[in-house]
Amino acid sequence: MTDAPHPAVGSAVEPAGEASDGAAGVSHPTASVRQASETWESLFRAQVGIMQRIRQDPAFKDLPIREYDVLFNLSRCPTGWTRLNELNHYLLISQPSLSRMVDRLEARHLVRRRPAASDHRGVELALTEEGRALQRRIGAGHVQRIREVLAPVLDPGEMDQLKALTDKINARLGTTHEGSGPA
Repeated sequence: MTDAPHPAVGSAVEPAGEASDGAAGVSHPTASVRQASETWESLFRAQVGIMQRIRQDPAFKDLPIREYDVLFNLSRCPTGWTRLNELNHYLLISQPSLSRMVDRLEARHLVRRRPAASDHRGVELALTEEGRALQRRIGAGHVQRIREVLAPVLDPGEMDQLKALTDKINARLGTTHEGSGPA
């Protein structure tokens, strides 16, 4: 997108209304369409810029970042196992793409699968010891790279603010995965 005004929004200022913040019952003025659009675009562009830098991370020479994301999410499973369709809720790829990715990871002995206990048509996944070791090794470098990208731009207080705002969005959307991975 460009810096030009959004054609669908134009320069008109939409009237502000009131919105309730869910269960908290806090009322606040609603954002205009333009403000919401510009906020989304800014958030999206920041995420794209960060991901472009992180993809260049030497930590990903042994495993593409999307495959690492699968290992990372499996590493957060409280029981060690999760259903394939549950894992898919944590990723931005289609179910067929995830299935093919799991095939590749299984061929490399990084994950294992078994029929789901509750429904034998389903599949459960877990990290192998090799997969867990690779995830930890890549993860150690990855978090350093994240810090190298964010720390020059945001101070610790700003990082806390940004996390609080994105946590609020995730909670509202039901995408909060705080402290754990897929079940």
